[in-house]
Amino acid sequence: MIRPIDNITSEAALENAVNRFRERGIILPTFRQQRHPGLIPENIRSKLKDVGLWDMNPLNLFRITWKNEPVDKGGLFGGVNFIELPSQLTGVDARILLLIGKWFPTGAHKVGAAYGCLAPMIITGGFDPTWQKAVWPSTGNYCRGGAFDSKLMGTESVAILPEEMSNERFAWLRDEIGSEVIATPGCESNVKEIYDKCWEIRRTRPDCVIFNQFEEFGNGAWHYNLTGPAIEEVYNTVRHDRSRLAAYVSATGSAGTIAAGDYLRTVVPDIKVVASEALQCPTLLMNGFGGHRIEGIGDKHVPWIHNVKNTDMVTAIDDEDCMRLLRLFNEKKGHDYLSAIGVDGDVINSLPLIGISGISNLLSAIKAARYFEMTPDDVIITIATDSAEMYRSRVEELRTQRGEYDMLQAVRDFEQCLMGARCDNMKELTYRDRKALHNLKYYTWVEQQGRNVEELNQLWHDRDIWNTMFRQVDRWDELIDGFNERTGLLHSV
Repeated sequence: MIRPIDNITSEAALENAVNRFRERGIILPTFRQQRHPGLIPENIRSKLKDVGLWDMNPLNLFRITWKNEPVDKGGLFGGVNFIELPSQLTGVDARILLLIGKWFPTGAHKVGAAYGCLAPMIITGGFDPTWQKAVWPSTGNYCRGGAFDSKLMGTESVAILPEEMSNERFAWLRDEIGSEVIATPGCESNVKEIYDKCWEIRRTRPDCVIFNQFEEFGNGAWHYNLTGPAIEEVYNTVRHDRSRLAAYVSATGSAGTIAAGDYLRTVVPDIKVVASEALQCPTLLMNGFGGHRIEGIGDKHVPWIHNVKNTDMVTAIDDEDCMRLLRLFNEKKGHDYLSAIGVDGDVINSLPLIGISGISNLLSAIKAARYFEMTPDDVIITIATDSAEMYRSRVEELRTQRGEYDMLQAVRDFEQCLMGARCDNMKELTYRDRKALHNLKYYTWVEQQGRNVEELNQLWHDRDIWNTMFRQVDRWDELIDGFNERTGLLHSV
């Protein structure tokens, strides 16, 4: 049956990890400190003033937070990083806000999801960094975050991702991290090929431990305990007397980020949790399959850790709309047009903070606002996992394929993709719809990935299992405190 990670499984591996961390000066932050950076000891904060956001320095584990100062080097902490897009740009009355992932190390919040998977194994002796390698299967940012975390935690990594992902991902993993990189066949939606490579590694490489984000509850637990409260904090920052936190929108992807919706449900019980996916691969919308270009939201299956009982709506976004808006938001002529119609300059300058999956989330938020007939009192919050900085090569490819971007194309893209977003390719889920999505897990996880029917039924029928798995971090923080005491580093930094 499914159980939390809460006890030491190997004292020998734990002792090896303690010694490795002591030798390399590695201190683990608690999840509590990542949520509230003000709790980070002053001696660590002072040293961060000389550390770049992407530096391979163990102190950057303390920058796994939504509250980094938005600078490349030497920043400390403040409020949650977010932007609000005006109705002039979205075409709807509801207020739409996006949390910004660019200001995490690696430029994406997936370093947090990876930390939620690796740290609990280290502090319980489930992973020995002195001889085991951490394998990070992903369609993009998760393997980057995992490789970064591995480097900072004194161990080696293996990154697995589809061969058609952006060049920036591969170059950084190989050149900056020195990770072993395995490119599997296909594009964003070819997750099974990644799983097949994982099974090959299990059979042939006993030194490898696989951290599969699609089934690791540490992924969802990190978002439940950090992204959820960050959204709550942002809402409380912008709300007024008549405001209502109406919806939370997240790409399904590995189902880690959407777990923030489970937390938000405890704060606002009637919130709408909206799952976003690609129209070219509408797995949740219509059990569909196919390839698409919205990098970072791998699909063709329902992740093990997706609590579909807590999902109210599914939206499917045309990847062509995302490509067109990527250009509108990042080409000079696109900015010129937005300025000409009166969009504020600060808003225009913030648009490159939104990557491709963030654009998809934005479009899902617009569709949800129209479907539910939301008003200016309604607030929708969604996520920009990464920024356009991760996709410069995609912008160049589009320019090569389609020619220089001009004002006429900017008008078309704005009117058709933003103002023209309609309530099509979306579905409000009934109880039976949710049960059907849960049942789809059988084919991936029981038939292919070694889970059993008892566990599958537990995820549906056990009323406490999701809270149990998502609320483990208090116990993990106790273990982290004990681990740091054993290394003795907190008192000598």
